[in-house]
Amino acid sequence: MDVRDEVVTIPAGEVLLPADLLVPTEPVGAVLFAHGSGSSRHSPRNVAVAHQLNRAGFGTVLVDLLTPAEDEVDAVTAELRFDIGLLADRLAGIVDWLATERPFGTTPVGLFGASTGAAAALVAAARRPDLVRAVVSRGGRPDLAGSALGQVRAATLLLVGGLDEQVITLNEQALGRLTSRAELRVIPGATHLFEEPGTLDQVADAAADWFHDHLHPQPTRTSRG
Repeated sequence: MDVRDEVVTIPAGEVLLPADLLVPTEPVGAVLFAHGSGSSRHSPRNVAVAHQLNRAGFGTVLVDLLTPAEDEVDAVTAELRFDIGLLADRLAGIVDWLATERPFGTTPVGLFGASTGAAAALVAAARRPDLVRAVVSRGGRPDLAGSALGQVRAATLLLVGGLDEQVITLNEQALGRLTSRAELRVIPGATHLFEEPGTLDQVADAAADWFHDHLHPQPTRTSRG
């Protein structure tokens, strides 16, 4: 499948954020990535998942959620990577930009969050219930979304490594607070970063299936009488 690569600058509130758009010829959906603690749009794991989603027909948005100046501060203090409200504000602004500029046409939007980015993705989904239809979390901290969990309407898939025991517990707790369609899946033999052979492929396959099923929900059949 042909995929066009574009580098754009997206306004989000008072800042401009660099982003890489990967646009298939006929995208079946758009997936916005929210990277985790101390990472960026160049995260090799998110890039790998994005490419697999591209092969499944999805357009993807890999974006830096912090400005270069903020990155410098965060490298020293590590405070902004845990500012879920700030990150969610940025994601919501990008979702608005996708709805207005339509680089992927009118296709529906899903969010893919890793680590703390998963919490920000869930808060953004709660703030934009009419625009975000599905969320996938990879090794995420959905518990950090707090009270927003009960406001999420998007179908949510929580993926956790089988060897990441503490994060499994935190995801189980978050799952109990989600009121939307939600599911927790444990990837056997995987640690927090899914560096073990084949584990990241399982994440990408699960994400592609989830987005395919929930960005394009099948209409409910009604009986005729």
